[in-house]
Amino acid sequence: MQDILSRIGELKIIPVISLDDAADAGPLGEALVAGGLPIIEITFRTQAAGQAIRSLAKQNHLLVGAGTVLNVDTAKKAVDAGAKFIVSPGFNPKVVSWCVGAGVPITPGTATPTDIEMALDHGLSVVKFFPAEAIGGVKTLKAVAAPYGMMRFIPTGGIGLENLGEYLKFPKVLACGGSWMAGKELIAERRFDEIRELTRQAVELASQVRPTR
Repeated sequence: MQDILSRIGELKIIPVISLDDAADAGPLGEALVAGGLPIIEITFRTQAAGQAIRSLAKQNHLLVGAGTVLNVDTAKKAVDAGAKFIVSPGFNPKVVSWCVGAGVPITPGTATPTDIEMALDHGLSVVKFFPAEAIGGVKTLKAVAAPYGMMRFIPTGGIGLENLGEYLKFPKVLACGGSWMAGKELIAERRFDEIRELTRQAVELASQVRPTR
């Protein structure tokens, strides 16, 4: 479990993708890997999610996770398909407890101190901070995170190339989630070369950022 979270911390960015067609999963995964980012979170917002995860899990060196996991059945379906980590938009105690018991890394969505303390009670050391920009961005994250030196965060929501560096400079940020490098239009039009280039730009920027105390 900790190895996967450490790997996410090394990569610094999680592409958060909603796929309408599972046939796009293979070339999308290849484009992300070619751009230097061998990780993807497929959200369960479409019917294609399960099959997309199953397809991506076959690609060597690609770390595949499942997002928008709202119940235990979906968590089980995701893991059965090959997902190595689970992400949820909020804190669902049943989903978190199942993942912890099954040894599957989960980063539930948090926005308040109460959410974070619930995560601590379940033994978690990394949570999602969502929706990051809509609830005040880095300024709010720093304020909320201040009492919890043991917790790391994965801000998601409204993050793009223009503010990625600002988040990654905060030492309590493990990584950032975002979809800007592989938006719906790019995927639908199968512009995978552009996705690869946008991914490369994101990776290059992330590699230049150093946390500031």
